[in-house]
Amino acid sequence: MLKSMMVARAKEELEQEILDKEEEKQKYLAEKAPPLQTSGMSFTELQELCRELHAKIDVVDEERYDIEAKVNLNAREIKDLNIKVLDLRGKFKRPTLRRVRVSADAILRSLLGSKHKVSMDLRANLKSVKKEDTEKKRPVEDSDWRKNVEAMSGMEGRKKMFDAAKGPTQ
Repeated sequence: MLKSMMVARAKEELEQEILDKEEEKQKYLAEKAPPLQTSGMSFTELQELCRELHAKIDVVDEERYDIEAKVNLNAREIKDLNIKVLDLRGKFKRPTLRRVRVSADAILRSLLGSKHKVSMDLRANLKSVKKEDTEKKRPVEDSDWRKNVEAMSGMEGRKKMFDAAKGPTQ
């Protein structure tokens, strides 16, 4: 309720500000550029009016050029100062940070505050595996591995591996 009232009030103020700006713009234009009265003027008077308007345009263009030059100068100065700041930052050594071990519970407590009551036991979600099952699934040859390497070395061993992979299709 309060929030909607604040939003409505802000909207009204924004609309009022837009209207005020529009009125100020109209006043400024009426003051600086009054409507031209060209009816009933002779050709020479119109030419003189055009010369005056042209002179005013020249003055405005000069002012615009001067302001643009100042803006470019300030932009260059800001760029140079930013480069100096970056150079100064690079000269100082940053201290080495130490690694801090934080548990998942501590992270949740810091993020959620006192609302955090569930402890995260990540090991509870893991599947338990019995050692006996793994030994039965993977039969291990008790023979010496050196004998197997010697038997498979050379062309004879490669032929045996090829024949074994090919399988008894004959």
